[in-house]
Amino acid sequence: MVKEHQRAFLTQNMSNILNHIEENPKETQRLIGLEYEQLQQLIENAERLNHEKQAILESKKVRIIAGGGGRKPKLSVKEQIILTLVYLRHMTTFQLLGIQFGVSESTANDIFNYWLPILRELLPSSLIEQVKKNESDLMIVKEILTEYELIVDSYEQVRERPGDKEEQEKYFSGKKSNHTFKSQMIIMPDGRDIVDVVAGEPGPKSDITMFRENRDNFDPKQNFKGDLGYLGEDLIDIPIKKPRNKELTTGQKKLNKEFSSKRIFVEHRIRSVKIFRVVQDRFRLNPKKYEQVILTICGLVRLRIGALILPTRIDPLASG
Repeated sequence: MVKEHQRAFLTQNMSNILNHIEENPKETQRLIGLEYEQLQQLIENAERLNHEKQAILESKKVRIIAGGGGRKPKLSVKEQIILTLVYLRHMTTFQLLGIQFGVSESTANDIFNYWLPILRELLPSSLIEQVKKNESDLMIVKEILTEYELIVDSYEQVRERPGDKEEQEKYFSGKKSNHTFKSQMIIMPDGRDIVDVVAGEPGPKSDITMFRENRDNFDPKQNFKGDLGYLGEDLIDIPIKKPRNKELTTGQKKLNKEFSSKRIFVEHRIRSVKIFRVVQDRFRLNPKKYEQVILTICGLVRLRIGALILPTRIDPLASG
């Protein structure tokens, strides 16, 4: 009897979350990180991709029981996707997430790990990644990008302390006095799209080294704008450095202020990524998942700011 009451309570709690989104669509962005219409598009595309993957798996199975048999999932596909997004947005524990959605802690964990790679596949993290599968499109985009001075910056995120001593030394950042991952983001001058992302490098790696290791993603003529962390890289325009034991002139300070007003767009874009708590707080998941998580978040941000448009289902009756 107690278990039945508990199950009823959890199911009602889960329904309240879904009802809240349906009844208060304007609050979807605060809860999930996307506008209501964007969430619907994402769910539609994720369901389609999941159906395609399941169909492939079914075709390879040797069946003992009829298709459609077996235990039914406790949550619908829509509920499972929302659970995954809630974790990325708020990074609660899987125990609390399970209670919130009326499933066990392990089930909540399994759902998240099932849907994360599907969302990753649906949401290219950058413009470069979006077009890289087609060589001709990639070459055209690279050429067009040379007309702009792209903005580059990086940030560190604290991770759990590695168990291996060599890994501890590799990821220990003196700047943060902690073990960290470092990620690099390159954006359009006005911040309207994420052009390229590199995620999960060791925190101590210098900004300029990280940039040079990934420079081949762009045309050799591409120019960039960055901060003083890129001092020494000819391709990156940086602010005027204060001379040792001297002060900048009034004119130099004015130039640096103008420079900062243009470069601030990359800081805004990094901040929009950090709206998702899984990017902002200490990373508690398996460190091998870090790159996958960060690139998925960047894809969600591109969807949120309108740089990425997901296909919508066409009604054959309407088109006819």
